[in-house]
Amino acid sequence: MRWIVCVKQVPNIEEMKNVKTDPSTGTLIREGISSILNPFDEFAVEEAVRWKERLGGEVVAITMGPPQANDVLIKCLSMGVDRAILLSDRSFAGADTIATSYTLAEAVKKIGKFNVIFCGQQAIDGDTGQVGAMLAESLRIPHISYVNQVKIENKTLIARREVEEGYETLQTKMPLLLTVVKNINEPRIPSFSDLSEAMQKEIPVWTAEDLGVDTIRVGLQGSPTMVTRIWCPATERKGQEITGEPEEVARQLAEILVKVCN
Repeated sequence: MRWIVCVKQVPNIEEMKNVKTDPSTGTLIREGISSILNPFDEFAVEEAVRWKERLGGEVVAITMGPPQANDVLIKCLSMGVDRAILLSDRSFAGADTIATSYTLAEAVKKIGKFNVIFCGQQAIDGDTGQVGAMLAESLRIPHISYVNQVKIENKTLIARREVEEGYETLQTKMPLLLTVVKNINEPRIPSFSDLSEAMQKEIPVWTAEDLGVDTIRVGLQGSPTMVTRIWCPATERKGQEITGEPEEVARQLAEILVKVCN
C-alpha cells in the first residue's frame, strides 16, 4: 500500500497582517514572514499515517516551494511519514492552482503506483480549496472532498463527506484522492525524539528537469489566474460600555438591541 499526502508551507497566520504582495505579479512576498505547515494539511498527514498503521505500506509527503519548505516536510516525517519529497525550482515560483496541480501530478506519476492521495480541504493563504480536485483530474482518478470519515473494505473505499444539508456517503475503487476536513481526526504531537529523527532523514529535491515537466505549464508562466489585489480584512471591533444600576443597564441594553434588530 502507498499513501501520498500533499502539503503546503503557508505564512504563519499570526503574521498574515504583515504579508505584502508584489504589485507586478500579484503574488505574496513571503520574505521576513515565518512559515508553518498548513493547519488543514496536518489532518491529511495524520489520516495517511493512521491508515499506514492499520494496513501497512508507506506514506510519502510532497510539497512544492522554496528550499525553506523543507521545514514542513520535517514536521511530516516527525508525525510518522516514511519519506518526503520537495519540489523546488525557480520555474515553479508564482504558480496558481492550475500550475500547482499540474506539477504535483507529474511528481505523483514519478513516484509510481499509489492507493490514496490525501490533501487538506484548503490552504489558509489562498483559501481556494481547488488543488486537490484539480490534482485528481490531472491524474484521471476519482476524488471525494470534505471527507470526515474513511473506511476501507477489501479494495473499496467508503467515505463520508460533509455537505450543507448534513452528510453524504460515497464509495469507490482505489486509487483515488481525498480532501479531508479538520474533524476527521486529532493530529498527533511529535515528541522531541521524533523530531530529532526526522531531521536526520534525507529529503530529495526534484526540479523541473527531474520531473520532465512542460515548462510553459508551471510557475507564473503557466498560471492564467490574474490576482488584482490581496489584503487582510480589518479586524477592529468597537464596543459600548453600559454602566449604572442593573435595571438601568438592562433598559439601555434593550434599547440598543431594538435599534440593531430594526
